Amino acid sequence: MSKKLLGLYGLKYNPFSQEVPTASLVVAPSVENFCWRIEHQLGEGGFALISGEPGTGKSAVLRILADRLGNLRDISVGILSRPQASVGDFYRELGDLFGVTLTASNRWGGSKALRQKWQAYSESSLCRPVLLVDEAQAMSPPALCELRLLSSIELDSRSLLTVVLAGDERLVNKLQTDDLLPLASRIRCRLRCEAADAAQLKECLNNHMKKAGNPRLLPATLIETLAEHAAGNYRVLMNMANDLLSAALQRELDQIDEKLFFEVFALNPKPARAGNKT
Repeated sequence: MSKKLLGLYGLKYNPFSQEVPTASLVVAPSVENFCWRIEHQLGEGGFALISGEPGTGKSAVLRILADRLGNLRDISVGILSRPQASVGDFYRELGDLFGVTLTASNRWGGSKALRQKWQAYSESSLCRPVLLVDEAQAMSPPALCELRLLSSIELDSRSLLTVVLAGDERLVNKLQTDDLLPLASRIRCRLRCEAADAAQLKECLNNHMKKAGNPRLLPATLIETLAEHAAGNYRVLMNMANDLLSAALQRELDQIDEKLFFEVFALNPKPARAGNKT
């Protein structure tokens, strides 16, 4: 964020950007409960699922969970960066995340090495390593099946890995197919991210502005307007607020108000207002 924005509005960072610090995110009771369950099941392993439409907060939940797990002792957390990869690249990334050299041509050897690494880790730390997968709807059914088979031993009586999958309705539908029903039946903990109501959206905006250093950046009437036009979607809400902040900065306005909202989002916007310079 530019120094001009920091100075003009008294902000420590842009409260409406994707790079908001994890500590500034709102933690709903349902998210708190989900994270608590994951933390207290690390010794048992298994699968968990975060689902919901785009923009309802799935990635934010993963960020909160990753931050909390990262603060625990003796926990190894891997975040899969390319869920859409082929099975061969999926194995290579798993090996890179958990310190095992794998080759796509020797999948049996790779799976054996990973299992041995995870088993040794769980025996020494009494916790299972954790794999977080965002945009998991992009994973192919073969890769998801490999993940299921990799994560357990002793005729499926012992889990070696805790896996948290996050994805939209395409993932939920994919898990209902015949090939993936065995994985779906192993999901022990679920969180459904729903469209937010106006009160939740307003709480989110107020929290972000307060944490960023200027709780009065947007007036209450404008917050109400933004919440009404966001269609229950946190991403839409933040994008609209960010557009207003950018427009205000460009025009060097001292105040962001509803008049600016209608100018920015009108079908035929009026000419820009002159800034109030001191």
